[in-house]
Parts: sequence; structure tokens; C-alpha cells
Amino acid sequence: MIKRFIFFSLLIFLFTSGYGQKRSTDQLPKMMFGDTSRIGVPFAKDPYVIRFQGKYLMYYSIPPYRDQTNPVQGWGVGIAESRDLNNWKKIGEITPDGEYEKKGLAAPCALVIDNQVNLFYQTYGNGTKDAICHAVSKDGIHFTRNETNPVFHPTGSWNCGRAIDAEVFKFKDKYLLFFATRDVDFKIQLQGVASAQSNTTFSRDQWTQLTDSPILKPEYPWEGACIEAAALVQQGDWLYMFYAGAYNNNPQQIGVAKSIDGIRWKKLSNKPFLANGNPGEWNYSESGHPHLFKDEDGRTYLFYQGNNDNGKTWFISKVEVKWNEDGPYLDQN
Repeated sequence: MIKRFIFFSLLIFLFTSGYGQKRSTDQLPKMMFGDTSRIGVPFAKDPYVIRFQGKYLMYYSIPPYRDQTNPVQGWGVGIAESRDLNNWKKIGEITPDGEYEKKGLAAPCALVIDNQVNLFYQTYGNGTKDAICHAVSKDGIHFTRNETNPVFHPTGSWNCGRAIDAEVFKFKDKYLLFFATRDVDFKIQLQGVASAQSNTTFSRDQWTQLTDSPILKPEYPWEGACIEAAALVQQGDWLYMFYAGAYNNNPQQIGVAKSIDGIRWKKLSNKPFLANGNPGEWNYSESGHPHLFKDEDGRTYLFYQGNNDNGKTWFISKVEVKWNEDGPYLDQN
């Protein structure tokens, strides 16, 4: 019933909000997921996909309930399940728990370690005090919070102390935590990095910030005042970071940088790797907040969020990323 409701809600929005004006439904991406459960229209952001116990799980951000009398308040994290990476069914939610999460949680990152899901996420709506939290689950649905939450926020005069959009990636003998923060004036979104040893429990005292300056910052016109949502994948000796440039709907688009050590990064182009769509297309307002998922067969998929109504709705889609000696590319055929 949930899948059918989401499908028909999607069709209604395609033909009433402009999605169908220049593209028919058979020209839409194979995957286009929107969660209607909270506000009655498709709304799912910040995707993160893992393979766990024989299935795919996707974690994503969901907004506060439109019904303000609902006992669950604030942003949350939705959980959906798939067998083919295209068709998804919602199976659960993670809702605020504790004083530090009372305004909400969002932007999940998930790692499977010793057959458990380690979830990293940010607190929401606290300005400079937003920080990264950690929880663990045996089934991928029910999570136990880290007793030291929040586990990370940055220090130094180059940032405001905020940390959002966690990406935790194991590289060589350490876990690297990539995070977005802002400058001290709270205007420019920047990227930073911290690390923890391979035997970490991800508690607060086990993270070491690796630089006293941003590892990536906006430079090109299309990036506006924002670099956020780092998404990592390793190809050979190189790390590739897919990142979101510009704030939501400005439009946000996706770029790529590469690094040999996770600290020093070089952008591959002064243009987006994945741009927003043309007028009338489903992602005209943006193609943003990337996540790179490498499947067991080695194929790599770029999950991302998009909309064409300036954020009234949000959908999650994906495209396969292919590789050659120059790095990642999209097959346009």
C-alpha cells in the first residue's frame, strides 16, 4: 500500500507541478523516490545506501510532520529497503531522542562494521551548535545511541564550531570523518576532516581534527558560497570526493575532487560533474547532496536529491558512475 500511495502521489505531482510539461513519465529516471508519510507530498533528502543482510537499505532525511499535534517532533531519518536499487519501500524511521536531538536529526551516513550498522548523523536546527552523532544497530532499523553524543564538532578560528553532513570512510588504517562547517560569520560552507583509529568505538574522545583550515572551499561561480555533503569512494590509490556546490536550489550541483591522502584535494573541473536539469525537468531546481555507493560487483552509483519547485518537494534518484584512466564519468548514451 505504501509503494502504491507513493507511486500515485508522484504521478499527481508530475502533472500538476510541471514535471510532465516537457518530459513524459517514461523519460524520468528509473529510480525516483519520495516519502509522502510526513507532509503528504514526496519529500526525501540526503540519501545514503548500504548493502546489509542480503538487501539494500537507504537512509534519508525527512521533514517535521505537518500535523503539529503529532507526538514526534522535528526532522528525522527515514529507512527504506530495496532488492534492486530502483524500487524502494519505507520500513522505518529514526526519530529524535534526548535533549541534544529535540529539534531533529538529519543527513545520515551508514557503515556496516562486524555485521552491525553504524549510523552517523547531525543534530538539526541548533545553528553553530549542530554536531555529529553516532548510533549502532544489529538490524539496521533500531538504533542505540553512543553515550558520548554528540561525538564531534570542529575547533579552530577558521570555523564557527558547527559540524553537519558527516561522511565516515575507512582509508588505510584509519576512519576519516568528513564534515561541513561554516566560517565564523556563518555565511560560507566549508569542508573539514578528522580521523579515528581503526579500532575506534567512534566516541567523542577518539576523534582528532586533522587540519586548522578547510580542506575544500567554494571557488567557482557554480559553487556559490557552499561546499557540503562530501561523498567518498576509493579507486586504486586515490580517494574521490563527490561534493555539493551552492546552497539548496541555487541551484545545488555536484562536483568531484581527488586526493592521495584525504587531506589535500584537487578539484577535477571548474564545472559540475552532475548539473541540475533543464526547465521542466524533475531536477531543474537542483541535483544535490551526493552519495556514492559501490556495490559488491564493483559498480558505482551516485545517489542524489532533486526537485523542480524550489524545495516544496524532494526526490531521490541515482545514476551509474563509470571510470577510466582520467577518473569518473557519466555514460550519456
